[in-house]
Amino acid sequence: MKGYTSNNVRNVALVGHGGSGKTTFLEAALLATGVINRLGRVEDGNTVSDYDKMEIEKGYSINLSIVPVEYNKKKINFIDTPGYFDFVGEVNSALRACEAAVILVDASAGVQVGTEKAWNSCKDHNIPTFFLINKIDKENVDVDKIVADLKAKFGTSLVVLTEPSEGEVKEVLTEAVAESDEELLEKYFSGEEFTDEEFTRGLTKGIASRFIIPIMTSCALDGRGVKEFLDAILKYAPAPGDYPGYEGKDEKGETVTRKCDAGEPVSAFVFKTLVDPFVGKISFLKVISGKVTPGMELYNARAERAEKLSTLFHYRGKNQGEVSVVEAGDIVVATKLQYTQTGDTLCDKASYIQYPAIEFPEPCLFMAVQGKAKGDEDKIGSGIQKLMEEDPSFTIVRNNETHQILIGGQGDIQIGIITAKLKEKYGVEVELADPKVAYRETIKGKSDVQGKHKKQTGGAGQYGDVHIRFSPSTEVFEFSEEIFGGAVPKNYIPAVEKGLRESMEKGPLAGYPVVNIKAVLYDGSYHDVDSNEMAFKIAASLAFKKGIVEANPVLLEPIMRVEITVPEEYMGDIMGDLNKRRGKILGMEPLSDGGQKVIAEVPQAEMFKYAITLRAMTQARGTFTMKFERYEEVPPHIAEKVIEEAKREEQ
Repeated sequence: MKGYTSNNVRNVALVGHGGSGKTTFLEAALLATGVINRLGRVEDGNTVSDYDKMEIEKGYSINLSIVPVEYNKKKINFIDTPGYFDFVGEVNSALRACEAAVILVDASAGVQVGTEKAWNSCKDHNIPTFFLINKIDKENVDVDKIVADLKAKFGTSLVVLTEPSEGEVKEVLTEAVAESDEELLEKYFSGEEFTDEEFTRGLTKGIASRFIIPIMTSCALDGRGVKEFLDAILKYAPAPGDYPGYEGKDEKGETVTRKCDAGEPVSAFVFKTLVDPFVGKISFLKVISGKVTPGMELYNARAERAEKLSTLFHYRGKNQGEVSVVEAGDIVVATKLQYTQTGDTLCDKASYIQYPAIEFPEPCLFMAVQGKAKGDEDKIGSGIQKLMEEDPSFTIVRNNETHQILIGGQGDIQIGIITAKLKEKYGVEVELADPKVAYRETIKGKSDVQGKHKKQTGGAGQYGDVHIRFSPSTEVFEFSEEIFGGAVPKNYIPAVEKGLRESMEKGPLAGYPVVNIKAVLYDGSYHDVDSNEMAFKIAASLAFKKGIVEANPVLLEPIMRVEITVPEEYMGDIMGDLNKRRGKILGMEPLSDGGQKVIAEVPQAEMFKYAITLRAMTQARGTFTMKFERYEEVPPHIAEKVIEEAKREEQ
């Protein structure tokens, strides 16, 4: 594949609902341009862009993939993205590497949830957008109805793009073009016809500013509309060099702009990483400015380390070819970069720039992961770390309190893929389980107890005796002493406090940490020979165990503040479901898009699989965030079950 200048490159993300035909459309584009001689099928596992073993097995895209299409002496770098919502991180990465996006719509299904999500992603990234109604060969397809539905859902900026011809389509298109340019608007009102050049200029300008969103049609299976669509992309989609500049920060943190030009100092943005067990790390770079060549040394702005680019490749699916130079605006792949991660900037150190990192959504589903074989913890940890380099949209949390490793992701499909990859790539079989709740124990009443430790052995014995009052506190732990007449010598008092603090790590009800107690040491006794720090520490722990049990101990659970955003029509289901989860509704806020935000407090124990339930209840239109708020007493009937379960586990 030859090198291209920035004006002859287009970088285009294909987005849309799962099954809308993104992967098959690329097959049709490659067939139309002579790269392949037979259309691959997702079902047969022989497409160019879904080449990963797991993608072939599952029958859907998991990773973004680059498929360059060379056409009319130009190159379109198509980035195929997964349609499943769990892999939205891949969509965010792709949109950061592109100057335009195409939302594919299945003609037999119309506007779907994934269509809406793709539209919102394009809007958030402020990226010029095209709609492509695909699969128009299906039975009972009504393209006019789909166009009407798209306009009703996404606004009047959507315009059917055909070659300027007669009738209503031409009129609507001409009006949209006129409104994108003041000079053309004057001409339109005076009743003058636009020249072809003016029409193209106005349309290009309107698309670049998202003032015009073109709609086109295609059938990937028989090739209808494919070349026309490629023509439209080359004619109307912005080239990287058309952008006024790409913003980043200099060494002082001040905003600087870099023009996409081969003559500018070199800079590149890493928008995707793959980790191959044989090849190692594979980094996908969008060259923003300058030129990159094999052997070049660049500076990693985040890691503050130099990186040497060894061999550079152009990728088309899994097929690769070495390249000797890549100019601004194009996409290239580098292998074995030591310090570089997804979202990093590589630049000329003398012309420092750091582009904004990719924004990934917060994980909303957490599952505990444990090895099937004993001693696999280290293997699990290192495998997950490598998978996180490929997919930064999931996290790993080690909960020291519950001793669980938690994977946090966008949904059960993503977490399932992660565990499958652990087995396939790193030979570790794991099981998934619900996370454990980090309960706490406290007291509601008061107690006054004695803790006495007396032990006589062959030599010196042990003797410690304390009288302690326990009561509730607003602090995690309060300790004070009211000793008179040296009943407990001053040098043993710190040992008493230490004994209490250590005892708080495991409460008497279910073995959870004890919080919010006040302990007052007010009396005791000692022995001149047998008393020592250890004896008083043990005496304090005996007093603690007795004192907490006598002070009406209760179990506490974490309460989460939950904010749920849903379309209005799902409000009834959401409220009913929250009530079943012992949730407390704090309020509701109407949103500008017609949806509602519900603010509630819900026990964490009721929220572990909420991401799956919310997706099912709202057809994946609902989203939520959750953060810890405080601890509250567990209702007695639930506390009994938790205590029983904890005792069973200890046996």
